[in-house]
Amino acid sequence: AVAGLEAGSMFGSALALGHGGALVGAQGHQGTGAVFAFRPAEDGTWQSDATLVPFDGDRGRFGASLAFDGAEAWIGAPRAAGFRGALYRFHYDADAGFWTGATKEADMDLTRGAGYASALAVGKARAVVGVSGADFGAGVAHILTPENEAWAVRATVFNEMRNYPAVTGGKVACDQGRAAAFDCKEVDMVAFLPVEQMGGGRGVRTNDLWGWTDPETGREYALVGLSNGTSFVDVTEATMPRYLGFLPMTEGARGSVWRDIKVYKDHAFIVSDGAGPHGVQVFDLRQLRHLEAPVTFRETAHYDGINSAHNIVINEETGYAYVVGSSMGGETCGGGLHMLNIQDPQHPVFAGCFADPATGRRGTGYSHDAQCVTYTGPDVAHRGSEICFGANETALSIADVTDKDHPVALSRATYPKVAYTHQGWLTEDQRYFYMNDEGDEPRGLVEGTRTLVWDVQDLEDPQLIYEYIAETRSTDHNLYVKGNLMYQSNYDAGFRILDISNPERPVEVGFFDTVPYEGGGGSWSNYPYFKSGVVIVTSSREGLFLLKKRDVDL
Repeated sequence: AVAGLEAGSMFGSALALGHGGALVGAQGHQGTGAVFAFRPAEDGTWQSDATLVPFDGDRGRFGASLAFDGAEAWIGAPRAAGFRGALYRFHYDADAGFWTGATKEADMDLTRGAGYASALAVGKARAVVGVSGADFGAGVAHILTPENEAWAVRATVFNEMRNYPAVTGGKVACDQGRAAAFDCKEVDMVAFLPVEQMGGGRGVRTNDLWGWTDPETGREYALVGLSNGTSFVDVTEATMPRYLGFLPMTEGARGSVWRDIKVYKDHAFIVSDGAGPHGVQVFDLRQLRHLEAPVTFRETAHYDGINSAHNIVINEETGYAYVVGSSMGGETCGGGLHMLNIQDPQHPVFAGCFADPATGRRGTGYSHDAQCVTYTGPDVAHRGSEICFGANETALSIADVTDKDHPVALSRATYPKVAYTHQGWLTEDQRYFYMNDEGDEPRGLVEGTRTLVWDVQDLEDPQLIYEYIAETRSTDHNLYVKGNLMYQSNYDAGFRILDISNPERPVEVGFFDTVPYEGGGGSWSNYPYFKSGVVIVTSSREGLFLLKKRDVDL
């Protein structure tokens, strides 16, 4: 037994055996990590004869990977050096039987989360260092050879990312439940663009998206979030989508799984979560007109009152934006509504905060997503007010934000088997609010993909009146409503269409599975508001799908 190990030490998380001894990693030990060296004793037991620790105290999961060639112990700390990762080499004098010194190597050109030295292997004339987080998690491995008493990178190896080829030039009809490689029902594939043909490199994935119709030309555009920026695609000729260019993430920010985009007055407003000092990028969409070749764009304006944020919500009638889920610096508003006046789109002005501390996992009023509208619904007392419906992790939150200096919480409502209140959307008459929970399916709390149906005719007393349970068990993500149809993106169940002619009893009437294999990320979001009837859909590993329900003429 090793004395002094506390709970969470993760003793045994990495092992190296040979040269008469053994090394055991404990990457959680005392917050920094440690490696314990063992030698066999004469009585046949193994005794710890040394404890190796990071000499600089970097809390980087020291001991997460190990290799030992008899002269040096190679120890990985994949969260060291600002979460880039680092390699420690401890020198061993086999004749004297003790450790004589140590060095640390870190590649500061890597991005946060690169995971340098997350795996290690060492031989007499070769070493391999894994960088599992490189290329947005696709990972690479460096092959090293000795040179002048040091080690130098001789090659970098990686696997080629495979994807489905683009589908353009003519729609692929859903015939007998299939459209090319994809399962479907009553939904045709008009076109498909893989990530790599929208400015995405190795490991880059899509996430959220929105649409813009140019009021001057009538042309339709997809604004697609990627791990490292935003891609712009002209989808006017739906069977021949055309990639127009790419807006990189804010300088100094880092790549992220999450990016969100909304539009007001021909300008896109873009945020990213877990991205450090990203802020709100403002991009004048009129730059997309008359492009002949793809362009790398620059942001038109920038708002730095927040750093990272999960979503941005815009009420186009009032010219106010609501940044939600803010973190990592700036005025986070508890993760609730960070309100912005964007009536002059290139000069956003902070207008105030709203958060209901009775909601959110940390009791700060954190809102994961929201919809804010000028209210025209059945609750006469609130008509004409600006109302926000927030999916606040633990509850539905309804607030009156008409007076930005004095926003008011109208109500909050929870429901059975809550796991993570994620996102929702109103019916066009504002009588019902459909909402999803991102955690109930993976935690096994429900038998199938669940959609919560709220009657919100009384904004101060919303009522859960029905739970629609689908035959699939996929995690639901984003849903939107247009007319009597609800459009859902449900990860590995793909894109789903529900008829809500009877709003209290949705019925699935079509689908398109964007992931024809197990283990994929699946459909993240969709945008069903183009006049053409084309619905644009992102699928994280695959790319951008242009889809159409069969009873809508192309």
